[in-house]
Amino acid sequence: KQWYQRRVAITAGGMVITGILMAFYKSPLEVFLGQWLNQSFNALVNFTNRSGDKPLPNSVILSAYFAATSLATGASIGLNKTLAPRAPPIVGRFVPFIAVAVANMVNIPCMRSQELKEGVVIVDAEGNKLGQSVTAAQRSIVSTTFSRICIAAPGMLMTPIIMEQLEKKPAIKALSKWKNCVLQTLLVGSFLLIAVPVGCSLFAQVQSIAVDDLEDDLKKAILAKDSSLKTVYYNKGL
Repeated sequence: KQWYQRRVAITAGGMVITGILMAFYKSPLEVFLGQWLNQSFNALVNFTNRSGDKPLPNSVILSAYFAATSLATGASIGLNKTLAPRAPPIVGRFVPFIAVAVANMVNIPCMRSQELKEGVVIVDAEGNKLGQSVTAAQRSIVSTTFSRICIAAPGMLMTPIIMEQLEKKPAIKALSKWKNCVLQTLLVGSFLLIAVPVGCSLFAQVQSIAVDDLEDDLKKAILAKDSSLKTVYYNKGL
């Protein structure tokens, strides 16, 4: 794997970017630049850790990138203008998490759209290829999206609560925005050290699926080869 595909790089990159999102969230320009950086990183991670290695057209990559960035930015700016002004200050700190959750729901399916069209490879217990399943692809994308949101949640939900208390202290309140960003990055990083391995382990890398749950044509083809086969497997990606 390339360095940016490894979990340690994903953790480090996510820690720095999330710290920036948490510290710079008030002005539209800050939101735009933060979400652009975040979605650029997410697009790279989602593309390189998809299930399978078929090349994607540039149009698909660009559409996923712009869709995720636009939705995340729109959600952040919209919530900052509507919800945050009417709610307690701490509510505004949760806006970046909502934007990240929305973006994950768009970015991952878009970057893996070929799987939704063509399916992921299905194998037997010995690793023999049996075909490709769209049903399995749908399950893998849902589980990946859910685990990514679970990974982001602890740091992005707990850090605002911690910072709300810390900023009552004069020394912390007097920090410049960039020093505040460093502090939030370290806090988020401490949560990610636990959240990344836990989130990645929520669903096994190799998933099983009952033959009866597959598409009818694939099910018939598999049973025609081995009528005793009840369970098959697929790689869900990260």
